[in-house]
Amino acid sequence: MKEFKIAQEIRLDNGKAVLADGTDITLEQTATDLAVFYSNYGADMLLVRDLSNTDEEHEKNIDTVKEMVSRTDAPILLGGHVKRLEDVKKYLYTGAVMAVLDATIPSNSEMIKEAADRFGKDKIAVYVDSITEKAAIAYKEAGAALLVKDHKEQLDATLALPVLYIGTESSKAADYYQENAYGLSYPAMNNPVDFHKEKESARKEHIPVITYEPQLQFSDFKTDAHGLIPVVVQDYKTNEVLMLAYMNEEAFQHTLESGRMTYYSRSRKELWEKGLTSGHFQYWKELSADCDRDTLLAKVYQVGAACHTGKRSCFFEKIVKKDYVERNPYQVFEDVFRVILDRKEHPKEGSYTNYLFDKGIDKILKKCGEEATEIVIAAKNPNPEEIKYEISDFLYHVMVLMAEKGITWEDITTELARR
Repeated sequence: MKEFKIAQEIRLDNGKAVLADGTDITLEQTATDLAVFYSNYGADMLLVRDLSNTDEEHEKNIDTVKEMVSRTDAPILLGGHVKRLEDVKKYLYTGAVMAVLDATIPSNSEMIKEAADRFGKDKIAVYVDSITEKAAIAYKEAGAALLVKDHKEQLDATLALPVLYIGTESSKAADYYQENAYGLSYPAMNNPVDFHKEKESARKEHIPVITYEPQLQFSDFKTDAHGLIPVVVQDYKTNEVLMLAYMNEEAFQHTLESGRMTYYSRSRKELWEKGLTSGHFQYWKELSADCDRDTLLAKVYQVGAACHTGKRSCFFEKIVKKDYVERNPYQVFEDVFRVILDRKEHPKEGSYTNYLFDKGIDKILKKCGEEATEIVIAAKNPNPEEIKYEISDFLYHVMVLMAEKGITWEDITTELARR
Protein backbone atom coordinates (compact mmCIF):
# COMPACT_ATOMS: atom_id res chain seq x y z
CA MET A 1 0.00 0.00 0.00
CA LYS A 2 1.44 3.37 -1.03
CA GLU A 3 2.16 5.87 1.71
CA PHE A 4 -0.15 8.87 1.79
CA LYS A 5 1.92 12.07 1.93
CA ILE A 6 1.13 15.05 4.13
CA ALA A 7 2.53 18.21 2.53
CA GLN A 8 2.55 21.97 3.06
CA GLU A 9 2.19 24.67 0.43
CA ILE A 10 4.44 27.74 0.46
CA ARG A 11 3.68 30.60 -1.93
CA LEU A 12 6.53 32.88 -2.90
CA ASP A 13 6.15 36.45 -4.10
CA ASN A 14 9.40 38.33 -4.68
CA GLY A 15 11.21 35.96 -2.32
CA LYS A 16 8.68 36.30 0.51
CA ALA A 17 6.07 33.86 1.75
CA VAL A 18 2.48 35.00 1.15
CA LEU A 19 -1.04 33.70 1.61
CA ALA A 20 -3.25 32.44 -1.18
CA ASP A 21 -4.75 35.91 -1.64
CA GLY A 22 -1.28 37.45 -1.99
CA THR A 23 -1.18 39.10 1.43
CA ASP A 24 1.86 38.62 3.67
CA ILE A 25 1.91 35.73 6.10
CA THR A 26 1.83 37.14 9.62
CA LEU A 27 4.32 34.56 10.88
CA GLU A 28 7.66 36.24 11.52
CA GLN A 29 9.78 33.56 9.85
CA THR A 30 11.30 34.06 6.41
CA ALA A 31 10.13 31.74 3.65
CA THR A 32 13.21 29.58 4.23
CA ASP A 33 12.62 29.50 7.98
CA LEU A 34 9.04 28.37 7.28
CA ALA A 35 10.31 25.58 5.03
CA VAL A 36 12.68 24.39 7.77
CA PHE A 37 9.91 24.63 10.37
CA TYR A 38 7.41 22.64 8.29
CA SER A 39 10.03 19.98 7.53
CA ASN A 40 11.01 19.63 11.18
CA TYR A 41 7.37 19.68 12.24
CA GLY A 42 6.64 16.56 10.21
CA ALA A 43 5.66 17.63 6.68
CA ASP A 44 6.62 14.93 4.18
CA MET A 45 7.17 17.44 1.38
CA LEU A 46 6.74 21.08 0.44
CA LEU A 47 4.70 22.36 -2.50
CA VAL A 48 6.26 25.70 -3.44
CA ARG A 49 4.49 28.07 -5.81
CA ASP A 50 6.48 30.74 -7.62
CA LEU A 51 4.04 33.65 -8.00
CA SER A 52 6.49 35.93 -9.81
CA ASN A 53 5.34 38.12 -12.67
CA THR A 54 8.72 39.38 -13.84
CA ASP A 55 12.01 37.65 -14.56
CA GLU A 56 13.62 39.59 -11.70
CA GLU A 57 11.02 38.31 -9.21
CA HIS A 58 11.40 34.85 -10.75
CA GLU A 59 15.14 34.82 -10.06
CA LYS A 60 14.61 36.05 -6.52
CA ASN A 61 12.13 33.24 -5.85
CA ILE A 62 14.53 30.69 -7.34
CA ASP A 63 17.29 31.92 -5.01
CA THR A 64 14.90 31.50 -2.08
CA VAL A 65 14.09 27.92 -3.11
CA LYS A 66 17.81 27.11 -3.40
CA GLU A 67 18.21 28.33 0.17
CA MET A 68 15.23 26.21 1.23
CA VAL A 69 16.79 23.11 -0.34
CA SER A 70 20.11 23.75 1.38
CA ARG A 71 18.51 24.03 4.81
CA THR A 72 15.67 21.53 4.83
CA ASP A 73 15.33 17.79 4.31
CA ALA A 74 11.77 17.82 2.95
CA PRO A 75 11.50 17.17 -0.83
CA ILE A 76 10.26 20.22 -2.73
CA LEU A 77 7.81 20.33 -5.63
CA LEU A 78 8.22 23.67 -7.42
CA GLY A 79 5.97 25.31 -9.99
CA GLY A 80 4.44 28.58 -11.10
CA HIS A 81 6.49 30.78 -13.42
CA VAL A 82 7.22 28.54 -16.40
CA LYS A 83 7.47 30.35 -19.72
CA ARG A 84 10.05 28.17 -21.43
CA LEU A 85 11.88 24.88 -20.99
CA GLU A 86 14.77 26.79 -19.42
CA ASP A 87 12.49 27.61 -16.47
CA VAL A 88 11.89 23.90 -15.85
CA LYS A 89 15.65 23.38 -15.79
CA LYS A 90 16.07 26.26 -13.34
CA TYR A 91 13.42 24.75 -11.07
CA LEU A 92 15.08 21.35 -11.04
CA TYR A 93 18.52 22.87 -10.61
CA THR A 94 17.36 24.46 -7.35
CA GLY A 95 17.26 20.92 -5.97
CA ALA A 96 13.47 20.55 -6.28
CA VAL A 97 12.49 16.91 -6.86
CA MET A 98 9.78 17.82 -9.37
CA ALA A 99 8.83 20.79 -11.54
CA VAL A 100 5.09 21.48 -11.67
CA LEU A 101 3.70 22.69 -15.01
CA ASP A 102 0.38 24.52 -14.96
CA ALA A 103 -1.90 22.78 -17.46
CA THR A 104 -4.38 25.68 -17.31
CA ILE A 105 -1.76 27.61 -19.33
CA PRO A 106 -1.72 26.22 -22.90
CA SER A 107 2.03 26.75 -23.40
CA ASN A 108 2.76 24.77 -20.21
CA SER A 109 0.50 21.94 -21.30
CA GLU A 110 2.32 21.73 -24.63
CA MET A 111 5.67 21.63 -22.83
CA ILE A 112 5.00 18.50 -20.72
CA LYS A 113 6.34 15.91 -23.17
CA GLU A 114 9.46 17.90 -24.06
CA ALA A 115 10.20 18.52 -20.37
CA ALA A 116 9.68 14.85 -19.44
CA ASP A 117 11.86 13.67 -22.34
CA ARG A 118 14.66 16.01 -21.35
CA PHE A 119 14.60 15.81 -17.55
CA GLY A 120 12.91 12.47 -16.85
CA LYS A 121 9.33 11.35 -16.36
CA ASP A 122 9.74 11.24 -12.59
CA LYS A 123 10.60 14.96 -12.58
CA ILE A 124 7.40 16.40 -14.06
CA ALA A 125 4.08 17.08 -12.30
CA VAL A 126 1.05 18.84 -13.73
CA TYR A 127 -1.21 21.32 -11.97
CA VAL A 128 -4.89 21.11 -12.95
CA ASP A 129 -8.04 22.80 -11.68
CA SER A 130 -10.26 20.02 -13.03
CA ILE A 131 -9.45 16.75 -14.72
CA THR A 132 -10.99 13.96 -16.79
CA GLU A 133 -9.73 10.41 -17.18
CA LYS A 134 -8.93 11.11 -20.83
CA ALA A 135 -6.81 14.14 -19.90
CA ALA A 136 -5.03 12.22 -17.14
CA ILE A 137 -4.11 9.47 -19.62
CA ALA A 138 -2.80 12.10 -22.04
CA TYR A 139 -0.65 13.71 -19.35
CA LYS A 140 0.71 10.31 -18.33
CA GLU A 141 1.55 9.41 -21.94
CA ALA A 142 3.28 12.78 -22.29
CA GLY A 143 5.50 11.86 -19.36
CA ALA A 144 3.95 13.41 -16.26
CA ALA A 145 4.23 11.43 -13.02
CA LEU A 146 1.83 13.33 -10.76
CA LEU A 147 -1.19 15.62 -10.79
CA VAL A 148 -1.53 18.55 -8.38
CA LYS A 149 -5.11 19.64 -7.91
CA ASP A 150 -6.95 22.19 -5.77
CA HIS A 151 -9.75 20.97 -3.51
CA LYS A 152 -12.92 20.20 -5.44
CA GLU A 153 -16.26 18.72 -4.50
CA GLN A 154 -15.37 15.34 -6.04
CA LEU A 155 -12.25 13.22 -5.67
CA ASP A 156 -10.71 11.36 -8.55
CA ALA A 157 -10.26 7.75 -7.51
CA THR A 158 -9.80 6.17 -10.92
CA LEU A 159 -7.40 8.56 -12.67
CA ALA A 160 -4.38 7.26 -14.56
CA LEU A 161 -2.07 9.43 -12.43
CA PRO A 162 -1.83 9.87 -8.65
CA VAL A 163 -3.13 13.17 -7.29
CA LEU A 164 -1.69 15.52 -4.67
CA TYR A 165 -4.67 17.49 -3.42
CA ILE A 166 -4.39 21.01 -2.03
CA GLY A 167 -6.94 21.10 0.75
CA THR A 168 -8.23 23.78 3.09
CA GLU A 169 -6.97 24.81 6.51
CA SER A 170 -9.46 22.43 8.14
CA SER A 171 -8.78 19.48 5.83
CA LYS A 172 -7.98 16.04 7.21
CA ALA A 173 -6.18 13.16 5.55
CA ALA A 174 -9.32 11.06 5.90
CA ASP A 175 -11.16 13.55 3.64
CA TYR A 176 -8.81 12.81 0.74
CA TYR A 177 -7.47 9.33 1.17
CA GLN A 178 -8.68 6.96 -1.55
CA GLU A 179 -7.23 4.66 -4.15
CA ASN A 180 -5.37 7.14 -6.32
CA ALA A 181 -4.55 9.88 -3.84
CA TYR A 182 -0.85 10.69 -3.59
CA GLY A 183 -1.37 12.93 -0.62
CA LEU A 184 -2.80 16.09 0.91
CA SER A 185 -1.11 19.47 0.94
CA TYR A 186 -2.24 22.15 3.35
CA PRO A 187 -2.54 25.60 1.75
CA ALA A 188 -0.36 28.59 2.61
CA MET A 189 -1.78 29.83 5.91
CA ASN A 190 -1.02 31.63 9.14
CA ASN A 191 -1.79 28.74 11.49
CA PRO A 192 0.68 25.87 10.98
CA VAL A 193 -0.65 22.35 11.20
CA ASP A 194 0.91 19.99 13.74
CA PHE A 195 1.76 17.35 11.18
CA HIS A 196 2.68 14.79 13.82
CA LYS A 197 -0.81 15.03 15.35
CA GLU A 198 -2.45 14.91 11.94
CA LYS A 199 -0.50 11.79 11.06
CA GLU A 200 -1.40 10.18 14.35
CA SER A 201 -5.10 10.85 13.63
CA ALA A 202 -4.70 9.48 10.10
CA ARG A 203 -2.97 6.37 11.39
CA LYS A 204 -5.93 5.68 13.66
CA GLU A 205 -8.10 5.85 10.53
CA HIS A 206 -5.84 3.15 9.01
CA ILE A 207 -4.42 5.60 6.46
CA PRO A 208 -0.83 4.59 5.53
CA VAL A 209 0.87 7.89 6.36
CA ILE A 210 4.63 8.14 6.86
CA THR A 211 5.43 7.51 10.51
CA TYR A 212 8.50 6.22 12.27
CA GLU A 213 7.88 3.24 14.51
CA PRO A 214 10.69 2.56 17.02
CA GLN A 215 12.45 -0.79 16.76
CA LEU A 216 13.09 -0.71 20.51
CA GLN A 217 10.68 0.19 23.28
CA PHE A 218 11.62 2.06 26.44
CA SER A 219 11.27 -1.18 28.39
CA ASP A 220 14.17 -2.55 26.32
CA PHE A 221 16.57 0.03 27.82
CA LYS A 222 18.59 -0.28 31.02
CA THR A 223 17.64 2.65 33.21
CA ASP A 224 18.97 3.84 36.54
CA ALA A 225 17.17 3.46 39.87
CA HIS A 226 14.94 6.43 38.98
CA GLY A 227 13.89 5.03 35.61
CA LEU A 228 16.12 7.42 33.67
CA ILE A 229 18.48 6.90 30.75
CA PRO A 230 21.16 9.40 29.64
CA VAL A 231 20.89 10.90 26.14
CA VAL A 232 23.90 12.24 24.25
CA VAL A 233 22.74 14.84 21.72
CA GLN A 234 24.57 15.57 18.45
CA ASP A 235 24.02 17.95 15.54
CA TYR A 236 22.80 15.66 12.74
CA LYS A 237 24.86 17.38 10.04
CA THR A 238 28.17 18.04 11.75
CA ASN A 239 28.10 15.39 14.52
CA GLU A 240 29.04 18.13 17.00
CA VAL A 241 28.15 17.00 20.53
CA LEU A 242 25.63 19.52 21.85
CA MET A 243 24.52 18.37 25.28
CA LEU A 244 23.72 15.53 27.68
CA ALA A 245 20.28 15.07 29.22
CA TYR A 246 18.05 12.33 30.64
CA MET A 247 14.79 10.71 29.60
CA ASN A 248 12.16 8.72 31.43
CA GLU A 249 9.55 6.69 29.59
CA GLU A 250 7.09 9.58 29.30
CA ALA A 251 9.78 11.86 27.84
CA PHE A 252 10.76 9.14 25.37
CA GLN A 253 7.18 8.66 24.18
CA HIS A 254 6.59 12.41 23.89
CA THR A 255 9.78 12.72 21.83
CA LEU A 256 8.61 10.08 19.38
CA GLU A 257 5.09 11.50 19.08
CA SER A 258 5.95 15.20 18.84
CA GLY A 259 9.14 15.01 16.78
CA ARG A 260 10.83 17.28 19.35
CA MET A 261 13.37 16.20 21.94
CA THR A 262 11.81 15.97 25.39
CA TYR A 263 13.71 15.15 28.56
CA TYR A 264 13.17 14.69 32.28
CA SER A 265 14.63 17.45 34.43
CA ARG A 266 16.26 15.87 37.48
CA SER A 267 16.50 19.22 39.28
CA ARG A 268 12.89 20.28 38.66
CA LYS A 269 11.57 16.70 38.69
CA GLU A 270 9.34 17.30 35.69
CA LEU A 271 9.08 16.70 31.95
CA TRP A 272 11.09 19.20 29.90
CA GLU A 273 10.52 19.79 26.19
CA LYS A 274 13.73 21.42 24.98
CA GLY A 275 13.01 24.88 23.52
CA LEU A 276 9.49 25.29 24.86
CA THR A 277 10.59 28.40 26.78
CA SER A 278 13.61 29.56 24.77
CA GLY A 279 12.39 28.61 21.29
CA HIS A 280 15.59 26.56 20.83
CA PHE A 281 13.80 23.35 19.90
CA GLN A 282 15.57 20.14 18.97
CA TYR A 283 13.91 18.13 16.19
CA TRP A 284 15.15 14.57 16.19
CA LYS A 285 16.49 13.02 13.01
CA GLU A 286 17.75 9.72 14.44
CA LEU A 287 17.69 7.92 17.78
CA SER A 288 20.09 5.07 18.58
CA ALA A 289 21.00 2.98 21.61
CA ASP A 290 24.49 1.88 22.58
CA CYS A 291 25.53 -1.79 22.77
CA ASP A 292 24.43 -2.12 26.41
CA ARG A 293 21.20 -0.19 25.80
CA ASP A 294 21.94 2.03 28.78
CA THR A 295 22.64 5.23 26.80
CA LEU A 296 20.83 6.87 23.89
CA LEU A 297 22.34 8.92 21.06
CA ALA A 298 20.09 11.54 19.47
CA LYS A 299 21.01 13.27 16.20
CA VAL A 300 18.98 16.47 15.98
CA TYR A 301 18.29 19.64 14.09
CA GLN A 302 19.14 22.27 16.68
CA VAL A 303 17.32 25.60 16.56
CA GLY A 304 19.60 28.26 18.03
CA ALA A 305 21.76 27.30 21.01
CA ALA A 306 21.71 23.98 22.83
CA CYS A 307 23.25 25.39 26.01
CA HIS A 308 21.37 27.58 28.50
CA THR A 309 24.39 29.94 28.44
CA GLY A 310 23.66 30.78 24.82
CA LYS A 311 26.54 28.70 23.47
CA ARG A 312 25.86 26.39 20.58
CA SER A 313 27.16 23.39 22.57
CA CYS A 314 27.31 22.78 26.30
CA PHE A 315 30.85 21.40 25.84
CA PHE A 316 32.87 24.59 25.52
CA GLU A 317 34.99 24.50 28.71
CA LYS A 318 38.46 23.43 27.49
CA ILE A 319 40.39 21.39 30.06
CA VAL A 320 43.46 20.26 28.14
CA LYS A 321 44.27 19.77 24.47
CA LYS A 322 47.19 18.23 22.59
CA ASP A 323 48.25 19.46 19.19
CA TYR A 324 47.01 17.09 16.51
CA VAL A 325 46.38 17.09 12.81
CA GLU A 326 42.69 17.28 11.94
CA ARG A 327 41.91 14.48 9.48
CA ASN A 328 38.13 14.63 9.29
CA PRO A 329 37.71 15.36 5.54
CA TYR A 330 34.78 17.76 5.90
CA GLN A 331 36.44 19.58 8.80
CA VAL A 332 39.70 19.93 6.85
CA PHE A 333 37.85 21.43 3.89
CA GLU A 334 35.99 23.81 6.20
CA ASP A 335 39.17 24.85 8.01
CA VAL A 336 41.08 25.60 4.79
CA PHE A 337 38.07 27.38 3.31
CA ARG A 338 37.73 29.47 6.47
CA VAL A 339 41.33 30.65 6.06
CA ILE A 340 40.66 31.56 2.41
CA LEU A 341 37.58 33.55 3.40
CA ASP A 342 39.57 35.30 6.11
CA ARG A 343 42.23 36.29 3.54
CA LYS A 344 39.49 37.71 1.34
CA GLU A 345 38.04 39.70 4.25
CA HIS A 346 41.38 40.63 5.85
CA PRO A 347 44.09 40.78 3.14
CA LYS A 348 47.61 39.79 4.21
CA GLU A 349 50.69 41.16 2.50
CA GLY A 350 52.57 38.50 0.56
CA SER A 351 49.63 36.08 0.62
CA TYR A 352 49.27 34.00 -2.56
CA THR A 353 45.54 33.77 -1.87
CA ASN A 354 45.26 37.56 -1.84
CA TYR A 355 47.33 37.70 -5.03
CA LEU A 356 44.67 35.57 -6.72
CA PHE A 357 41.81 37.67 -5.37
CA ASP A 358 43.58 40.87 -6.48
CA LYS A 359 44.10 39.53 -10.01
CA GLY A 360 40.42 38.65 -10.25
CA ILE A 361 38.20 35.94 -11.66
CA ASP A 362 40.08 35.40 -14.92
CA LYS A 363 43.32 34.59 -13.09
CA ILE A 364 41.49 32.26 -10.67
CA LEU A 365 39.83 30.43 -13.56
CA LYS A 366 43.14 30.17 -15.41
CA LYS A 367 44.75 28.55 -12.36
CA CYS A 368 41.83 26.11 -11.95
CA GLY A 369 42.27 25.08 -15.58
CA GLU A 370 46.03 24.68 -15.23
CA GLU A 371 45.70 22.59 -12.09
CA ALA A 372 43.06 20.37 -13.72
CA THR A 373 45.50 19.72 -16.55
CA GLU A 374 48.22 18.89 -14.01
CA ILE A 375 45.90 16.23 -12.53
CA VAL A 376 45.51 14.62 -15.96
CA ILE A 377 49.29 14.58 -16.48
CA ALA A 378 49.94 13.23 -12.97
CA ALA A 379 47.38 10.48 -13.46
CA LYS A 380 49.59 9.02 -16.21
CA ASN A 381 52.43 8.75 -13.71
CA PRO A 382 52.52 5.48 -11.72
CA ASN A 383 53.62 7.36 -8.58
CA PRO A 384 50.43 8.07 -6.54
CA GLU A 385 52.12 10.84 -4.54
CA GLU A 386 52.14 13.18 -7.50
CA ILE A 387 48.42 12.93 -8.15
CA LYS A 388 47.67 13.48 -4.45
CA TYR A 389 49.65 16.70 -4.61
CA GLU A 390 47.98 17.90 -7.82
CA ILE A 391 44.45 17.12 -6.61
CA SER A 392 45.17 19.01 -3.38
CA ASP A 393 46.48 21.96 -5.40
CA PHE A 394 43.39 21.87 -7.61
CA LEU A 395 41.00 21.75 -4.65
CA TYR A 396 42.72 24.76 -3.07
CA HIS A 397 42.25 26.83 -6.24
CA VAL A 398 38.65 25.64 -6.54
CA MET A 399 38.06 26.85 -2.96
CA VAL A 400 39.45 30.26 -3.94
CA LEU A 401 36.95 30.23 -6.81
CA MET A 402 34.17 29.23 -4.41
CA ALA A 403 35.04 32.13 -2.11
CA GLU A 404 35.11 34.52 -5.07
CA LYS A 405 31.66 33.36 -6.24
CA GLY A 406 30.09 33.13 -2.77
CA ILE A 407 29.69 29.34 -2.78
CA THR A 408 30.17 27.31 0.42
CA TRP A 409 31.05 23.69 1.08
CA GLU A 410 27.53 23.22 2.39
CA ASP A 411 26.22 24.30 -1.04
CA ILE A 412 28.43 21.68 -2.66
CA THR A 413 27.63 18.84 -0.25
CA THR A 414 23.91 19.63 -0.52
CA GLU A 415 24.11 19.37 -4.29
CA LEU A 416 26.06 16.10 -4.13
CA ALA A 417 23.60 14.65 -1.61
CA ARG A 418 20.69 15.64 -3.88
CA ARG A 419 22.27 13.73 -6.76
